[in-house]
Amino acid sequence: MSRHAVARCAWASDAAVWYVSDSDVAGLATEAASLEALRQKLPGMIQDLGEDDQSGDIDVDLMASAHDRARLGTVHLISAPV
Repeated sequence: MSRHAVARCAWASDAAVWYVSDSDVAGLATEAASLEALRQKLPGMIQDLGEDDQSGDIDVDLMASAHDRARLGTVHLISAPV
């Protein structure tokens, strides 16, 4: 039987890193400069945190979220000289 875990990741704009904000894997806490780098770190960390009496594979879903802001308002057109 396949096991399943979810790692929720978020962007920390002040530190400019992606980090694990919540996870089904107890003790999973890490960060990386890119989401792909974080994704590459997770399998080894989950393996290290696995319990000794467990074996087999675990499927991991990475759920990422980030917050951005878009400014709405008047568009100022600048005329080019003719």
